[in-house]
Amino acid sequence: MTALREDLTTPAVEEAERFTAHNYHPLPVVVAEAAGAWVTDVDGRRYLDCLAGYSALNFGHRHPDLVAAAREQLDRVTLTSRAFLHDQFGPFCRELAQLCRTDLTLPMNTGAEAVETAVKVSRKWGYLKKGVPDGRATIVVAEGNFHGRTTTIVSFSTDPEARADFGPYTPGFRVVPYGDLAALEAAVDETTVAVLLEPIQGEAGVLVPPPGYLPAVRALCTRENVLFVADEVQSGLGRTGDTFACDHEGVVPDLYVLGKALGGGVVPVSAVVGRADVLGVLKPGEHGSTFGGNPMACAVGRAVVRLLTTGEYQARARELGAVMRTRLDAMVGSGLTAVRGRGLWAGIDIDPALLTGRRACERLAERGVLAKDTHGSTLRLAPPLVITADEVELAMNALEGVLKDA
Repeated sequence: MTALREDLTTPAVEEAERFTAHNYHPLPVVVAEAAGAWVTDVDGRRYLDCLAGYSALNFGHRHPDLVAAAREQLDRVTLTSRAFLHDQFGPFCRELAQLCRTDLTLPMNTGAEAVETAVKVSRKWGYLKKGVPDGRATIVVAEGNFHGRTTTIVSFSTDPEARADFGPYTPGFRVVPYGDLAALEAAVDETTVAVLLEPIQGEAGVLVPPPGYLPAVRALCTRENVLFVADEVQSGLGRTGDTFACDHEGVVPDLYVLGKALGGGVVPVSAVVGRADVLGVLKPGEHGSTFGGNPMACAVGRAVVRLLTTGEYQARARELGAVMRTRLDAMVGSGLTAVRGRGLWAGIDIDPALLTGRRACERLAERGVLAKDTHGSTLRLAPPLVITADEVELAMNALEGVLKDA
């Protein structure tokens, strides 16, 4: 077991520390190569990646199908802007809409951009279609949410680290407890244009709502003529054992917000996908992105959709997620105080009397496993869906060892 170097004396860590704004606090692991579920640092040490780029790497590092799609597109055309069409654009939009069982796709680049797009579309829909008086549209969101870090999005965050000192804040949002249907219903009125929720809250610690909550939200939105916007940036595209987290309860939102894994860990790709009468409120010049829907993004995104249409990765998340959950549940009372999650995605609470989440991640890295803490003593585990059963056991053995030695 090799201790991590926290003294920042390695050249690569020192350079990053000196020349980078400190908006992250990374572990001092400097990755030089990666393949599948494994990364290798500049000293040649290998680590099992159990974070997968916050679910951006659902299909592992450098999946051959995704790399091939990118390489082929590199030899053809990489950018046109939306001033012109290209031959990957229409097929990508159609195939992604079909995967979502809906009508239209609006491609963007990052998850935060896609959320901003959904906010704008929801407001415009409310004014044009629902008849909400101009400037009065409201959107209901949940406590503990994480939808990105733009100024509008942090305006409705309840995380002080994400929100503090970035005001003045954008109005028009009502925050209710996550999973509380009565509070949500009380917050909806004639000005409400959308309910924006993560079907599973990732940054909050992989919080799964109570059974029946999402179908009840869907029914409420339908009854009150309000859009249900599902932020599946982290939970979507195979992570939970189905294509979307909403699928587990048979719910189809009016708008999906997608990102992270849509780019396969190759390029940033995001999208808002939904009903034609909703996305159709946008007219030329009202919203756009120079790089959104670029040829590289569409080529890689199409390859991602092809991987998902086989069902293989959803099945792997279900089956290997069950293996991971069984091992994690056995650690409750022996260092863990709680386990939550679905598929190959878990939030685990470490007894704070033992060690912090940060220290647990450092000790896991010393054992060759990479994970990320959030909110004190909570860890998120989200290994690539290409991980094997033996590799899941390796990660669980490492965690068990960390807890025993704490």
